Parts: sequence; C-alpha cells; structure tokens
Amino acid sequence: MKRKKQWSKLIPYLFVAPWIIGFVVFTLGPLLFSFVISFFDWPIVGEKKFIGFSNYTTMFTNDPMFWHSLWVTVKFALFFVPLNIILALLLAILLNQKVKGSSLFRTFFYVPSVISGVALAMIWGSVFDGEYGILNYLLSLIGIEGPNWLNSTSWALVAMVIASLWGQGTLMLIFLAGLKNIPQDLYEAAEIDGAGKIFQFFKITVPLLSPTILFNLIMTIIGAFQQLTLALVLTGGGPLQSTYFYAMYVYENAFKYFKMGYSSANAWIMFLIVLALTLLVFKSSSTWVYYENEVKNDK
Repeated sequence: MKRKKQWSKLIPYLFVAPWIIGFVVFTLGPLLFSFVISFFDWPIVGEKKFIGFSNYTTMFTNDPMFWHSLWVTVKFALFFVPLNIILALLLAILLNQKVKGSSLFRTFFYVPSVISGVALAMIWGSVFDGEYGILNYLLSLIGIEGPNWLNSTSWALVAMVIASLWGQGTLMLIFLAGLKNIPQDLYEAAEIDGAGKIFQFFKITVPLLSPTILFNLIMTIIGAFQQLTLALVLTGGGPLQSTYFYAMYVYENAFKYFKMGYSSANAWIMFLIVLALTLLVFKSSSTWVYYENEVKNDK
C-alpha cells in the first residue's frame, strides 16, 4: 500500500518529464554552454583557448559592426513595435464586431503568421521589386513613382518594417481574447451616461486591455530584436548594411566567420539588452496597467 502511494506521487512528474528533459537538453543546456564558450576563443575547427572577457571588451571597444547592427535593430524596433501593437489592436477590434463572416476574416488575418519565414520573404521580395513589384504598380495607379525598395538605403529598413507587420495574427488573436473578456455591461452603462465610442475606447477598453497590451508589448520587443529571416533572405543586410540587424551580426560571427565564442558573447549581450528593456516595461507597468478589481489613485 505504501509503495502504491509513492508511485502515485511520482505520476505527475512522469507526465511533465518529457518537457523537463526537452527543456534541459535543448534550452537550458545550450544556454549554459553558450555562456561558458563566450569566455573562449572557440573556432569550429581548431584549438579552443580561454581568453576571459576579451570577447566582450573587443565587442564594445574594437568592433564597429556591433554598434552599427545594434543601432539598425533599435531603429527597426522604434517603428515596428508601436505599429505592430496598434495594427493588431485595430484588427482585433474590427473582428470583435458582431457581423456575418467574422470567423472567416479571423482565419484570413491569422494565416500569414503561420507561413514559413522564408516563404514570406519570397512573397515580399516580389511585392517590393523595384521594377516589376506589385506595390510599385499599385502606387503607379495613383500617380506615385515607387522607390527601389530593397536596393535603397532610405527605404530598405521601411520595407523590413512593412513586411514584418504582415505576420501579427497571433497578437491579434490575443487582443481579441482580451476584448472578449471585457464585460459588456460596462459599455452599456457608458452609453446610458452618454459616453461616445472614443471615450469608451480610452476609458474602458484600453485600461481593461492593458494586461494584454503589456504581454504583447514584451513579446513584440523580443521579436524585434530577434529579426533575422526577412533581412537575410531579402537584402542580406544590405544595401550598404542598412538592414544589418543585430541577429544577423550574431549569425554571421557564428556561421560565416566561425567565431563561436565571440558569437556567444554577442548573443548574451542581446539577452541582457532585451532583459533590461523587459524589466523597464514591467517597472513602468505599475502606472498604466490595470488588473481586475484594482483601483488606482490619481496623484
């Protein structure tokens, strides 16, 4: 009887064991290993040599591409993050309306987010083609001569932002789920008091949706700093490295120059930057995120 009780206590751990094993082998293990080799001169082939913090000091003091790629990524994030949040929220509000065929439109808007990144990049390559692209053709119909998007230092990063906005179906569904959880009687009471739609949006929808906005904001920031596939396929970091994202910098150091130790140090700096931004967002959330049954006193 005692053995049966002991086995019954182990059963829940057996169910979660596959996830734990996968996490240790494929996530935690490589994470710790990358931290260790970031202190080494670690070529793929050849002798490994411990060099302490040299990879980190070289990165900050003797590698202009580190600062350039970081600045390109920050510029991308400054445009992409707010636009992605706003567009996903607007789509969620539209799809939250009680109209015929709304479920079909939800499917249409979500499908691009499950398309392979390479396939999506190929599609946008034809859209942004300077001579035969669909986008420039549509612009020509209204008398606008479109730029050579992917070969212009002024427009290539803009093209990356536009292409990245295409796959925000997941954020849209999360916003939609948040909107479904807002009690409708709040809107009915506001209408009885004479409140308009704009007032309802800023005084009811946004405050009650703020925890969802917080989650999507953090996920979008992380995604912005991990942007790689579109630039790698469409521009290769060009023209003149105007789309040379930080993730591409990490990728090339590892798989083009075979400096695994240096690339691991790059990746850990990215991790610390994203962690700092996430903590900053969490710190600020106390002033703008409202949770259920919470009352905030205006000072």
